[in-house]
Amino acid sequence: MQKIKLNDEVIIIAGKDKGSVGTVTKVLDVKVVVEGFNMAKKHVRPNPNAGVTGGIVDTEMPLAVSNVAIYNSATKKADRIGVRTNKDGNKERFFKSNGEAIV
Repeated sequence: MQKIKLNDEVIIIAGKDKGSVGTVTKVLDVKVVVEGFNMAKKHVRPNPNAGVTGGIVDTEMPLAVSNVAIYNSATKKADRIGVRTNKDGNKERFFKSNGEAIV
């Protein structure tokens, strides 16, 4: 079970956007893309058949999973994640600091 999943609210703990809170838009193997952060300029070649004009475009680049932590809105801090089985026998993720389940 992955500790950080799609649409999780995370805080960036290392890099140029340190301290920023955002939402995960894409999960790669060991990297995640956070909405609006780690922006880079990419040069795009024009393609008239696809309707692409070309030029310099800002894109979101992936961050390593080790550079983000799940954001606990109750404590307003970064938190660690644990995995446990609930009463129904299903696995669930929970915050290590207060034991609250992550929805």
